Amino acid sequence: MTDTLPLDRWHVAHGARMVEFAGYAMPIQYEGIIAEHKWTREQAGLFDVSHMGQLTVKGPGAAAALEALMPGDFAGLKPGRARYSMLLADDGGILDDLIVTRVPDADSDEAFALVVNGAVKHDDIAHLRARLPEEVEMTHHEERALLALQGPAAAAVLERLVPGVADLAFMQGAGFDHEGDFLWISRSGYTGEDGFEISIAPAQVEAFAEALVADGRVKPIGLGARDSLRLEAGLPLYGHDLDPEITPIMADLGFAISKRRREEGGFPGAERILEERAKGALVKRVGFFVEGRQPVREGAPLLDGEGNVVGKITSGGFSPTLERPIAMGYLATHLVDDADAVVKAQQRSKLFDVTVTDMPFVPHNYHRKQGKK
Repeated sequence: MTDTLPLDRWHVAHGARMVEFAGYAMPIQYEGIIAEHKWTREQAGLFDVSHMGQLTVKGPGAAAALEALMPGDFAGLKPGRARYSMLLADDGGILDDLIVTRVPDADSDEAFALVVNGAVKHDDIAHLRARLPEEVEMTHHEERALLALQGPAAAAVLERLVPGVADLAFMQGAGFDHEGDFLWISRSGYTGEDGFEISIAPAQVEAFAEALVADGRVKPIGLGARDSLRLEAGLPLYGHDLDPEITPIMADLGFAISKRRREEGGFPGAERILEERAKGALVKRVGFFVEGRQPVREGAPLLDGEGNVVGKITSGGFSPTLERPIAMGYLATHLVDDADAVVKAQQRSKLFDVTVTDMPFVPHNYHRKQGKK
């Protein structure tokens, strides 16, 4: 059964082509993927990400309880600050990647907001409920919608509707009042651009979305451009680039293991993960330039010069910004820094020359300093 988002009719009225994604009917495009991609890089794009799970975890010992399941330092997280982290299986495999924010709460000194991926949110909720102590309360805010406004004009546009948001720094959030309604807004997103994620009540979301697109700098953007934007930004997508067979070190996400946690351990798979961090993992997530004009898609095996399988492509597509095919995937670590290594991707019995390259493919434009631009 396919569910609908609070903005379902709004998307259709604005010309969206709808597809099923993560159990929801979602807009894949409006004008076209390339046009929407470029608009977001140049102006501001409005994304509906209400399919994602919005959770609150709070109560005595909430920070320690979350640290028992993830490798982040949440005890040291300041109010209003967010941290990228991963929910880990007992063997160190990644069950999901998510954002954890310490939020103010009238009833608890330890309260955290979690935003988890839509495709696995119910698995995440079950995993958390089974492992959190009884005194730690978890709430799934199914009633909240979630919008993402991304692009260089996002701050100026949103500041006109919600004064004060431009003062937020990257990975910082706060509560705001908008015409009597409560909004939780964080300066974050998954495009590599400056931008915001806005948690809002469904009853207000259509009017708020309409107010945003009334500004000529904003257009609604679909899933297609969201995927090409995050690929250019070198950001992994759970279920494609990340899964339970992949550890944080394999995924090149070691930065998410906080310094204190590296020293103390105490998170699932810590022994394996810290050993991989010290000695290296067998494979590593890297970026690739693909020769020619044809993209290489997810699932394509990577072969060495002798035809041995040495990795695979997990995301691939055409980069509208660079006007060439790009991809990310996993490659045997000993080949990553070997300038003489020959690596080819195989797709439909055809071989494509690929070259390992640094990510992001397109530089990030996050707003890391406080203060209005």
